[in-house]
Amino acid sequence: MSTIISVKNVSKTYAGGHQALNSVNLDIKQGEILALLGPNGAGKTTLISVICGLVAATKGSVTVGGFDIERDFRKTRSMIGLVPQELTLGAFDKVWSTVCFSRGLFGKPADPAYIEQLLTDLTLIDKKNNLLMQLSGGMKRRVLIAKALSHQPSILFLDEPTAGVDVELRKDMWEIVEKLRGQGVTIILTTHYIEEAEEIADRVGVINHGELLLLEEKQSLMQKLGKKHLMVELREPCESIPASLDQYELSRSADGKALTYSYDARADKRTGITSLLASINDSGLVLQDLQTSQSSLEDIFVNLVSDKEQSAADEGGRDPASEGSLSESAG
Repeated sequence: MSTIISVKNVSKTYAGGHQALNSVNLDIKQGEILALLGPNGAGKTTLISVICGLVAATKGSVTVGGFDIERDFRKTRSMIGLVPQELTLGAFDKVWSTVCFSRGLFGKPADPAYIEQLLTDLTLIDKKNNLLMQLSGGMKRRVLIAKALSHQPSILFLDEPTAGVDVELRKDMWEIVEKLRGQGVTIILTTHYIEEAEEIADRVGVINHGELLLLEEKQSLMQKLGKKHLMVELREPCESIPASLDQYELSRSADGKALTYSYDARADKRTGITSLLASINDSGLVLQDLQTSQSSLEDIFVNLVSDKEQSAADEGGRDPASEGSLSESAG
């Protein structure tokens, strides 16, 4: 796949001195779904805003479809649809007119059939003549999505699109994402629902403190950084883990009927399972069953962010606790 968005050495420092982005390099492939994960204040929204031309970078450059976002703003912006976090809608406009108006802003000719289908897909068609002030928060979120798609963009940014919304909207949203993927639309989303990124993303990027910590194919990431867990079910519960098993750093279930061992999933390293099972047998415990599981994307994300914050603390740098409290609108 060819590159449709190229971010080169982009940094952003706000007037107050807060550095929201620090030398970010990122190439986004045409037609892929990229999930950007990171805690509040990590820099996700700032990065999206820079790419969309809504915030000026302090340093670096961005191209969209081969066009520079500053020199060719109208061209690049016409290629992009953006669903922001905030519910920024006029109170007295009607659903139909506000979506049609958004399409017109991009110079697109009227297309009632397309708008009708879009509103139908978003379960908004029966609300098309309603004032926006009459809609629930979930319905307003649907309108934002319709506005972003009104001009049929080739790139769609979804900034926390399902945060705080109902399960039905979340389901509709991902159905639309799958439909757009089939049409070749490039989709970049930020989300706190890591299970959603795990389900639909092709690649995953992790941002923290304005730095892109990692960008990887989802499956490759989970294979390289994920850990496997071996749960040993015991025939009889144990009150405590025998001292002879201390080297394996096992965890014991609350009822004492299971011990869990975590090990590196990479094929080129010894797992230690054979030694563990022999040691369990020598300790007098009797095995009932064995089960394995793989670390989730959430486990990997938490570990990456924790390691980065610990490194910053060890180096006497910024305070992770105070950084994490920054609002995403400023980062």
